[in-house]
Amino acid sequence: MRQPRFYDPQPLAITETVKLGDDATQHIRVLRLKVDSTITLFNGQGGEFNATLIDVQKRSCTVHIDSFTETNNESPLHLHLGQVISRGDRMEFVIQKAVELGVNEITPLVSERCGVKINLERMEKKQQQWQKIAIAACEQSGRNVVPTIHATQPLLDWCSASSDAVKLTLHPRAKYSINTLPEKLTNISLLIGPEGGLSDQEIELTETLNFTETLLGPRILRTETAALTAITALQCRFGDLA
Repeated sequence: MRQPRFYDPQPLAITETVKLGDDATQHIRVLRLKVDSTITLFNGQGGEFNATLIDVQKRSCTVHIDSFTETNNESPLHLHLGQVISRGDRMEFVIQKAVELGVNEITPLVSERCGVKINLERMEKKQQQWQKIAIAACEQSGRNVVPTIHATQPLLDWCSASSDAVKLTLHPRAKYSINTLPEKLTNISLLIGPEGGLSDQEIELTETLNFTETLLGPRILRTETAALTAITALQCRFGDLA
């Protein structure tokens, strides 16, 4: 059975005794781990630490850092997902699975057909919640670098931002499929629209901002299906999925 993995953002070093943060402590309590249990810790700086629980209290846990392993599970493809916010738990699902598939950055977007009422205070809380979902996905999938969940932006702002990345969006009239994109890519910004699709004005905007339209196939996919299918195809073509 694989050793439980926990994220704790504080500095970690071999031979140190460390009091874990609230989130890691709560997770350990939920799993009912006991003193002398061995766990894996990572702090987002790369690599992971083997540690032993030496004290488990109701509100605190202390570990001894035993060793460090320089593991790198990051894809050679840097992928930034711009995802128009969808209703219900679909956005959480996309974030969780996108992180498991190796995405490095995610920016929630607001478009004309977004269908979600935006409240600044609510979005700040949502961003914190989405970041925790990304952390949990890293704990599960073995990633040691936590992707950034950026603050929600208007679609126009994200599409217009200066970037060295190749910009891709999905469209059924596209000239290229992901498998026929003409060059080796290492840095991609992928735009995924809402359930109702991008408006004509937004499609024109992506054209003027040098987005390359790509085709997934003949079927119309839901927004969450489209995002994960495109990420998987890009990781197979340019990343580290076999």
